[in-house]
Amino acid sequence: MLSTPHRPGSAIGTGPAEPSRDGGEADEARGRTRRRGWLIAGFALCSALLMALHDRIPNRVGQLGSLVETFLPWAGLSVPVLLVLALVRRSRIAAVAVIAPAVVWGSLFHGVVADKSSGGGDLIVVTHNVDEANPDPEGTARALARSGAHVIALEELSSSSTPVYERELAAAYPYHSVHLGVGLWSTYPLRRTEPVPIMPWTRAVRATVDTPRGPVAVFAAHLASVRVTPLGFATARRNEAGRKLAEAVRAERLPRVVVMGDFNGTTGDPALGALTSPLRSAHSEAGAGFGLTWPASFPLVRIDQILVRGVSPAAAWSLPATGSDHLPVAASLRL
Repeated sequence: MLSTPHRPGSAIGTGPAEPSRDGGEADEARGRTRRRGWLIAGFALCSALLMALHDRIPNRVGQLGSLVETFLPWAGLSVPVLLVLALVRRSRIAAVAVIAPAVVWGSLFHGVVADKSSGGGDLIVVTHNVDEANPDPEGTARALARSGAHVIALEELSSSSTPVYERELAAAYPYHSVHLGVGLWSTYPLRRTEPVPIMPWTRAVRATVDTPRGPVAVFAAHLASVRVTPLGFATARRNEAGRKLAEAVRAERLPRVVVMGDFNGTTGDPALGALTSPLRSAHSEAGAGFGLTWPASFPLVRIDQILVRGVSPAAAWSLPATGSDHLPVAASLRL
């Protein structure tokens, strides 16, 4: 009986051919890539939802809503990170999904980057947390005196630095009033200057500034600090101080009001809504960019604010860094 010689590469018998090992590994690799693409897409959609629903995040646990609002602008960093991952994985699904957080971030902040300042202004105000540990209060005072401000609010004054600021600012600002760690300096007369009881010790003051265009009520405040914990923010003392300051501002009878200082929170922080919502942010209306103020070496958040009622912001800006860990902020106001 004749037999057919076996040729290399031909199948013997009628059973199914065994899949090649190389093909199986390739299919498995493609499956892993697809799964990773879907994972990246999931992260992109979660980032988009977090930004879209940021104002609905509750503060019941760890002041989570406050934490998200404080760092919300930085959520946009998820877009380039996820896009790079999508390109590395060559995943079309992931690349398309990254469009969602990009669109949401753009809708939230497209108006922030534009310069909204205009000409004019009758009153220039500056607020600065000068930092108790500031190694150069003389230089800080001189820089503030060169700012051209009519009214300066300083927070975190110490018993040793207060005389330095009084001496260095005396020539340009003949009127001033200091209450423990908070002080006001003015080129215009001050009257009815008094502490505002927002905490057991003085952290806020109120004064009437007699400008050439009439009186303006000015509040300078330093709300309590916050702590970042693994569970979110610890802000109870700050929130209570903010509510008490809001009560004092609501009770103010003068129609033109300026509230400024270190709030240790953003204007979007829901826990500070009683204070910030009835007022207008000078930076939001007349500034450019995010105006981040702390820490001065690499600003991450804007916690130093100038808020107004009954006046119109014409411009708002940050001043150069001093010896403090905060940047000073300024605004020009139309009375």
